[in-house]
Amino acid sequence: MKPRKNTKRVPSFRKLLRTSKIKLDNKLKNKQYKQQSAAKKYRKEQKKLREAVRDAISKKPFPLEECRKNRAEKREEEEEEDALPLDMMDEDDLKLMEDLALKASFLTRDLSSNEPVHIKKRKHESVIEKYEKVPRRMQTEPEKELIHLLPIKDKGGIIPQTVEKPVLSGAQDEEEDTEMEDAEDFNEEPLPVLTPEEMAAQRRQKVQERKIHIAALASAILSDPDNNIKKLKELRAMLMEQDPNVAVIVRKLVMVSLMEIFKDIAPSYKIRPLTEAEKATKVKKETQKLREFEEGLVSQYKFYLENLEQTIKDWKQRKLKKSNVISLKAYKGLAEIAVKCLCELLVALPHFNFHNNIIVLIVPLMNDASKMISELCCEAVKKLFKQDKLGCASLGVVKVISGLVKGRNYDVRPEVLKVFLHLRIKEVELQKDSEDIAPKKKFMTYKEKRKNLSRMQRKWKKAEEKLERELLEAEASESKEKKLKLHTETLNIVFVTYFRILKKAQKSPLLPAVLEGLAKFAHLINVEFFDDLLIVLHSLIASGDLSYRESLHCILSAFHILSGQGDVLNIDPMKFYTHLYKTLFNLHAGGTNDDIEIVLQCLDVMFAKRRKQVSQQRALAFLKRLSTLALHVLPNSSVGILATNRILMQTFPRMDLLLDNESQGSGVYLPELDEPEHCNAQNTALWELHLLQRHYHPTVQKFAAHLIAGAPTEGSAALPLDLSQRPATEHFEAYSMRGMTFNPPVASVTPRRKDTFSQMDSFIDEELNDQLQQHCSGTVVQKLLDFAKHLKESSLL
Repeated sequence: MKPRKNTKRVPSFRKLLRTSKIKLDNKLKNKQYKQQSAAKKYRKEQKKLREAVRDAISKKPFPLEECRKNRAEKREEEEEEDALPLDMMDEDDLKLMEDLALKASFLTRDLSSNEPVHIKKRKHESVIEKYEKVPRRMQTEPEKELIHLLPIKDKGGIIPQTVEKPVLSGAQDEEEDTEMEDAEDFNEEPLPVLTPEEMAAQRRQKVQERKIHIAALASAILSDPDNNIKKLKELRAMLMEQDPNVAVIVRKLVMVSLMEIFKDIAPSYKIRPLTEAEKATKVKKETQKLREFEEGLVSQYKFYLENLEQTIKDWKQRKLKKSNVISLKAYKGLAEIAVKCLCELLVALPHFNFHNNIIVLIVPLMNDASKMISELCCEAVKKLFKQDKLGCASLGVVKVISGLVKGRNYDVRPEVLKVFLHLRIKEVELQKDSEDIAPKKKFMTYKEKRKNLSRMQRKWKKAEEKLERELLEAEASESKEKKLKLHTETLNIVFVTYFRILKKAQKSPLLPAVLEGLAKFAHLINVEFFDDLLIVLHSLIASGDLSYRESLHCILSAFHILSGQGDVLNIDPMKFYTHLYKTLFNLHAGGTNDDIEIVLQCLDVMFAKRRKQVSQQRALAFLKRLSTLALHVLPNSSVGILATNRILMQTFPRMDLLLDNESQGSGVYLPELDEPEHCNAQNTALWELHLLQRHYHPTVQKFAAHLIAGAPTEGSAALPLDLSQRPATEHFEAYSMRGMTFNPPVASVTPRRKDTFSQMDSFIDEELNDQLQQHCSGTVVQKLLDFAKHLKESSLL
């Protein structure tokens, strides 16, 4: 057989020169390791073979005569056991040995060889291969510096010339090292102890340096986010500031800076991960650059949110890491800043990635023991509800709040449920109706085009109208069907939460918030639940466990139900009228003055919207009691009550009976009776209006004079338009004194000079006038005034 020719090319001298010496050292080291492992494996195989031979010999049966031999013979036999021939063994043992020999394959090779079984002898090893096996220098050895000389050129080409840099001997190195160490020891001095002023100045300098660095990074990112997105990582690394003097303030600054950066550079859409097919597709450079920017932005945003979450968790668990440089007290301030950043991102980026994760973090903090953090989170959720037009983010928040209330077994703060009052469901529905009523853009019919336009004009007009239709579809930012679906689902979750509390936790502090929410959204409840809900509301009022404010919310909820879809139900709400009539005198000018607004809303629903179901006796009784209540409350409440009385007098006929002194019919007015139908209100008069006409507030005076004249719509006694066309609740808000302001403003009075007197006689007493004249003329006569002169004269008489 013809041997195979070695076709491997011999490397040139230049290539050999470029071969790394470290590479050669590593090759030799690998070869040595292989030889050692092969030798170790061979030794193990020899040991196993010897043990197998010993086991086979020990199993051989010995005759009884051998036991009688002396000990010297036994020693000789034991020494010769290792050299026992194989033909003196049993057949079974011999077979076992042959199997072991086949496995070890030691009979097929030279036993004196130290090489392992699997090794193959390499033939035709060339000089270059041997050169490759030369041991290379290890990485731990110090590299020798080379000095490059001018190259030499011969027939073969250019030969580079290098010379090793001379190295000092080991003794000299040690001497120099010792000298350096001695010099360092000599130069080392104890650090100077800084005064408090110097420490404060040093800290201010460090803070200023960190601020400049943060500002530089932030401005670079904002100026060119596509190319500087990697600097977000550098800025986020500063959240782990380790200098204990400035760690707290630097971390706070970085948190706020990153929050503002993400608010500015985040796109107005949600970034989704790319599919495998999209990653494999070739795209333009601009598209690839945009993908890299989006991927980096989402990644850094995720890490930033994780840092904020970890900060809040460490503060809640009162847990400090061993490597941390911040005290436990400072963690509260860091956690508050982290919560503020999360709240800002919740409101500013409802469309961006990880918004649901932020909701899951913020909603439990609405029930936090810290009042500041709880208020922050509640205000953020309210802002989100007010600005959410579509309702997707609101639905996510409502779901988490419902789960929180149920999971805590209704043991949450009432403010958590009060945020439902800020949902934009009612306003969006009104906006939807107005959009439906608004006139739509009309396009020309085919006949009009044929009559007025040429063929080319018709062609252009058709293309123009098609484009306009597409633009109109693009302008519709939210789908009406999707919006309606989201709002329906949101309201269902809200009502489920309310009904659970009404059913299982009627004595919970959440009940006022539930009743207030029902009063706002009652007109949207399904008609099937009206009967049961009215029964529950009446039972709550009759139980006597509610405060006057909670009972007012119950009444308002019941009448909202009855004024909307509940008109078709045959339900007599007389018991709710009676309870409101009874509750009115619980209000006064103190802390309950703010609850007059709920009363005004109840009266508007009970009388203005249900005028056909209200009797004259009931309207007269409420008119009288409201006029009496107007004497006991603040001016803004008095204005609101008188505006309601004006509506009653204009809505119901024969209300001017109370402006006449003559009695009508039989009976006497019973003001202490709590039944409006049987108190004989027609036999009294509105004498309270004469007192209110002398009120210190000018608007109250105007309303009282207007009602005394019979509330005319025209004439000299009619109210101006700014007072007559506003509802009672707006009057209550407009004339409120919460900001310590008086509406209308009080005219300023010019003060008189204290050092001047009028020329007229200022005093009735003649002696005092004489004294004044003497002082003014300059001739002062010292004379004592006897103030008890008249008393002495009367006693003598």
